[in-house]
Amino acid sequence: MNDMHQDDPEGGIESRPPVVAELSQLMVHLLKGVLYRQDDERLWASLLSLQARVREQAAVLLLDLVLDEAEGYAFLKSQPEPEHADATPRPPRLIARRPLSYPVSLMLALLRKRMAEADASGGDTRLVLSREEIAELMRVFLPDGTNEARLIDQVDSTITKVVELGYLRKLKPAAGAAQQAPRYEVGRILKAFVDAQWLADFDARLEGYRTALSGADRDKDAGR
Repeated sequence: MNDMHQDDPEGGIESRPPVVAELSQLMVHLLKGVLYRQDDERLWASLLSLQARVREQAAVLLLDLVLDEAEGYAFLKSQPEPEHADATPRPPRLIARRPLSYPVSLMLALLRKRMAEADASGGDTRLVLSREEIAELMRVFLPDGTNEARLIDQVDSTITKVVELGYLRKLKPAAGAAQQAPRYEVGRILKAFVDAQWLADFDARLEGYRTALSGADRDKDAGR
């Protein structure tokens, strides 16, 4: 009986299991992908209260917690490589670096620019675009003569990859609108991926994408 009344620096034996469970749930969620406040308000509140513990656990795995309270997202990223690495081999990365294709890079660039324009207008912080609107953003950067069917196929495949990366989220059709064209919300986390300096060089980057896509298209036609 006396054991039940011993002092506990963590706030009592009854409070410890829930904290451990919340911390485990947070780490599992973050290791799987991005945590958005709007998706899970309860888990987001847990992250804010257990932020220090999450950072400690992440550091053990050579990860850093990126948390943006204003934008409402959090994710884990690999710690940078030390400038002067010693002879001790570094463990494999838990968060793999994935090279992006030109179409995916182009779509991310255009979505980030569209988000910056929406933010500057002072409108809704949520940016929702239809598939047609996304296709229209990319249309002018694709080679002349690209037919509509080919454009839509390329846009659809690129959207699928961007959704997998977590920068777009497909929205459910509104009630009674089963035939509604697909609509996507642009994730605010895109601001962490494409920073202000990147946007400053936007025009030069887009010209590079246009050249690369044109070359890829010529190579594809030549291989037929």
